[in-house]
Amino acid sequence: MKRGNWRDRGRDRRRHGYRSDWQRDSARHRTLYCVPALSLISHHFVLYFHLHHFVLLPLELPGFYFDAEKNRYFRLLPGHNNCNPLTRELLQEREQEKHRARMLTEDEQPRKVAGLNTALLLQKRHLGLLPGNSYCRLIHEVKVSGMKRHKLEVQSSDTSSPNTDNFRLIVGDSACERVFTVNDVSHGGCKYGIMNFRGCSRGSLSVEMCDNLYFTNRKVNSICWASVTHHDSHVLLCLVGMAETPGCVSLLPASLFSNSNPDQPGMLCSFKISTAWSCAWCLNPQADKTFSTGLSRRVIVTDAVTGRRQTYGVGSDVLAQQFALRAPVLFNGCRSGEVFSIDLRQKGRKDHSWKACRFDHDSAITSVRILQDENYLLAADMLGQIKLWDVRVTKPVQQFKGHHNEHAYLPLHVNEAEGLLMAVGQDCYTRIWSLGDGQLLRTIPSPHPAGKDLIPSVVFSSQLGGQRGLPGLLMAVRRILNYVHRNDNS
Repeated sequence: MKRGNWRDRGRDRRRHGYRSDWQRDSARHRTLYCVPALSLISHHFVLYFHLHHFVLLPLELPGFYFDAEKNRYFRLLPGHNNCNPLTRELLQEREQEKHRARMLTEDEQPRKVAGLNTALLLQKRHLGLLPGNSYCRLIHEVKVSGMKRHKLEVQSSDTSSPNTDNFRLIVGDSACERVFTVNDVSHGGCKYGIMNFRGCSRGSLSVEMCDNLYFTNRKVNSICWASVTHHDSHVLLCLVGMAETPGCVSLLPASLFSNSNPDQPGMLCSFKISTAWSCAWCLNPQADKTFSTGLSRRVIVTDAVTGRRQTYGVGSDVLAQQFALRAPVLFNGCRSGEVFSIDLRQKGRKDHSWKACRFDHDSAITSVRILQDENYLLAADMLGQIKLWDVRVTKPVQQFKGHHNEHAYLPLHVNEAEGLLMAVGQDCYTRIWSLGDGQLLRTIPSPHPAGKDLIPSVVFSSQLGGQRGLPGLLMAVRRILNYVHRNDNS
């Protein structure tokens, strides 16, 4: 055999296109990274093998962000700059706004839950094909998914002054025929009044603003309806002092806000209680015409008729309160995360033995709500946690996930007749859960771009606008008042 034969054979093999295994693997490896758009930054990408496909994902580089549309990196600045206002915060806001706009578009489309309706679910329930818990949750999900948004036009007898002020807070009475509103005023301070609602069986809702509004230069911290002469006859208002104007708690008759009412306004009181974070009215006959206010390291229980007070010292600011109905027991939520109850029948105790029960969250409490079975209480905090507690054993029995909160005072809204729990997050999304199993049923985007001062305020009722009304949600944000409702025939 000649010495050069093996070289000749190698040249012949290459001439006919034959390549060894390692050559084929090396060529395939080079082909993966020979992407023209990534030729300069291919080392900034991670190669993933997923379902027999190679995927190139961009790495997060400090000080840069990757634009998927332009397929390149851009430099980020640590703060806002007039020459190049590209910051990570601005990019997050853009992504959040895109997500909100996409959800608004999807919200306008008809929503169905796996082709189910209430009649089909009821039939399956009667045939024993659906467990009780699953039936309740699916019924709630079908009804909530069928809710659609409509913008409401607020009518007013004074046509010369249209509503040009932003909504700050809305609180409905027990029948949801009247809603107390607080609006920001452009020149500072706020104005407050009452909107009257009237619903009909077809789902329409009419709104009329009262013709007698009140203005104040003080901030409204908390509101609740009060029953002095009759049910929901008054409104309890906590006003924060400013400069030389001290804070107070005002008890205002609802008839005060209507000039057309021929009756006398009724009892109007103002109590010198400064910087009240929260308030609650007691409906139990054993503590008739009694209200409470939560202050810094104190709880004050006041008789609205005689003015007598009982003060309880606590270790933190009291941000949320609610009275039980069957017994004169007051539940309080503190900035420290503590939730405790006060039994008003146990008076005169100097130590903290008047605390009937207590338990803790990991962050400041923003809302407490007692269920009809008063052995259970809902509490929300500034970490976005919402828990259902059994107050007998002081242990959580249910958790509602998905709520978003970092530092805002955000209330909970419970409707046990519909089996629903609602809360507006700091991200300006309204979330609806099933009260029975904690399942998140729907997320409703705000009709206005999100902002820390543009968190929607909502009211939900199973008969919005009175006895002829349908279940629905009022959503007030900026100057917009939306009505999100469903048809019971769904």
